[in-house]
Amino acid sequence: MTIQSMALIGTGVMGMGIAQIAAQVGVEVRLYDVKAGAAEAGLSQLKNTLQKLKVKGKFTQVELELILARFSVLEHIEDVAGVDLVVEAIVENLQIKQQLFKQLESIVGPKTILASNTSSLSVTAIASELQHQDRVAGFHFFNPVPLMKIVEVISGLATDESTVETLLELAQRMGHFGVRTKDTPGFIVNHAGRAYGTEALKILGEGVACVSEIDRILREGAGFKMGPLELFDLTGLDVSHPVMESIFTQYYQEDRYRPSALTRQMLAGKKVGRKVDEGFYRYENSQKINEIPKQAVPEVFTFNTVWIQADHEQDAKLLSEYVLAQGAVLDSASHPATDSLIILATYGEDTTTAALRFGVDPVRSISIDMLTDFAQHRTLMPSIVSSKNYIDQAHVLFAKDDHGVSVIAESIGFVAQRVLAMVVNLACDIAQQQIAAPSDIDQAVKLGLGYPHGPISWGNVLGPDRILLILERIYANTGDQRYRPSPWLQRRARLQLSLLHTQSV
Repeated sequence: MTIQSMALIGTGVMGMGIAQIAAQVGVEVRLYDVKAGAAEAGLSQLKNTLQKLKVKGKFTQVELELILARFSVLEHIEDVAGVDLVVEAIVENLQIKQQLFKQLESIVGPKTILASNTSSLSVTAIASELQHQDRVAGFHFFNPVPLMKIVEVISGLATDESTVETLLELAQRMGHFGVRTKDTPGFIVNHAGRAYGTEALKILGEGVACVSEIDRILREGAGFKMGPLELFDLTGLDVSHPVMESIFTQYYQEDRYRPSALTRQMLAGKKVGRKVDEGFYRYENSQKINEIPKQAVPEVFTFNTVWIQADHEQDAKLLSEYVLAQGAVLDSASHPATDSLIILATYGEDTTTAALRFGVDPVRSISIDMLTDFAQHRTLMPSIVSSKNYIDQAHVLFAKDDHGVSVIAESIGFVAQRVLAMVVNLACDIAQQQIAAPSDIDQAVKLGLGYPHGPISWGNVLGPDRILLILERIYANTGDQRYRPSPWLQRRARLQLSLLHTQSV
């Protein structure tokens, strides 16, 4: 079935965004809101938006008039009868949605599809009170709808395949990537997004680095558009923390999704982010006013020779070439001289553990993160006994070509290593659960969260063996179940396959 007409129930920002992209591709859109005057207000605001787009050359006057002619405002919900599709975008409350869908079933024809824009509720549960559950599906968009070119099409346990196919076809007509997903907590995007923020909060809670430094490392070193803590401030902890708790609860306290006591405390203290001018940062006119500047490069006038050891040969080669290019003297002996600065390129462990594993002096040892782009940002980790003189020498050495350097406290793996390993591992676990196809997970998360790569492909870029090594070492060190490697990752890394590899039957 090709959708020619639809009703939109709930005319907030999200609902009107869905209405806009539907009307732009020729769908007749009827607007209904239980709140008196809300649909008229929503349409008025949308008209202003469309007029601005026309001024920018997105439409001609004739096209604008045709789009606007496709809208109608309904006074009574019974007037939705006769449409091909009803999309609800109302409050995230299961009981209210169930009541609405039961009412809609008594109004619309037998072939009308009933779709929910829910971001967190079970589609199966929403449909459970209906006689014809096969025509109910999730149709989850992201704000702002016209710009976020992704929509999750969620199949409940009773959803018919033809219902899913019709919504996928409509998504494509709207210019959006429609991704098929199972009815699981968080679906794809909100599920995959748990790793980024929760691991950053754990790192912050361990005192590994301050708020500004964590965000800086993940922006400059890993390539995220926003650091996780400034992202929490943007979305608001009044939104983000309940989602973290909800997914954690829905997965029966699965450790991968464990929320932070810190965000619960901040929420209780009403320090929820930009909307109140205080969260992880403080704000004036939406601008940060207390972001800590980049770490100052110390003054060092005498340098020792530099001895390098690495888990991967290519890391040792790159570091050796860099050190020589900076004019430093390389200690190429099999064991470091008694006064050499020791640089360790390691994965998933702290500097103390690495120094003892390599049989070198932890007082002179500094670890460096080689997982992320070395040309963009460098993160250094001293041991708890590293001498300040050697820490300063390493800082100066790796800041010599004017790149940012972060010196963090000792941690079980670096900031970027821990966060990226968790991002990749969770996406692999979503693939393992067959919630969606690996390529669809990649595309959905990249579009929905703005990551520089899809999370599974990112594992290929970084190296599946490195991601697995990080997780295995952290898991062995801590015993924390959140770090256990996904079977999907383990098998492909050990067989040296792409993480996108699927079994051929």
